[in-house]
Amino acid sequence: MRKQKIKIDVVSDVVCPWCYIGKRRLEKAVQSLSDKYDFDITYHPFELNPHIPATGLNQKEYLTNKFGGEERYNQITGHVTRIAAEEGLTFNFQKQAVSPNTRNAHRIIQWAKAFNKQLEVKEAMMKAYFTDGVDLSKPENLASIAQTVGLNKSEVEAILQSSTGLAEVEQAEKEMQKLGITGVPFYIIQNKYGLSGAQPSATFIEAIEEAAVKQVA
Repeated sequence: MRKQKIKIDVVSDVVCPWCYIGKRRLEKAVQSLSDKYDFDITYHPFELNPHIPATGLNQKEYLTNKFGGEERYNQITGHVTRIAAEEGLTFNFQKQAVSPNTRNAHRIIQWAKAFNKQLEVKEAMMKAYFTDGVDLSKPENLASIAQTVGLNKSEVEAILQSSTGLAEVEQAEKEMQKLGITGVPFYIIQNKYGLSGAQPSATFIEAIEEAAVKQVA
């Protein structure tokens, strides 16, 4: 018997900690339902701060200003690091020197779809940023990360030296804005049901089951 297909569109940014936490929680939900459904998961771009310069900003300074002081910075990064650890993720804010502009990362993530490598490159970029402290503002680092999941490094380098994919990323972001998505992570199940935030795995399971039943009905 063929399994019902569940389509999930995920809107997120590679430097969004809750997007990485939500990614793990969704994956756990998908894993627990894999005997009942086949899943088609696609990632869509969202830039938390599209105005960051191409060379990036000092991350601690940027986040300290954003959060309203060093004490608040320590509270927020400490909290999100603990939550991430509960999902098996290691966040090393002390290793992250640069807050990057993420448009180039999104270009590669969207390009990777053609090779069925989108999920892998998204994961690799998030791990590189949050765990390993890799500077995602540097094209050579993006190309090296893409290579680790089997993408052609030279092709990625060529893309990053051109404008390939820029218009597509900008258009995709506009489409998400038209849907009223102003924060991430955001999840769209079966093109109909929206879910905002890094929900617990149980909430994802419930939403997927409900969407599946309504589709059959």
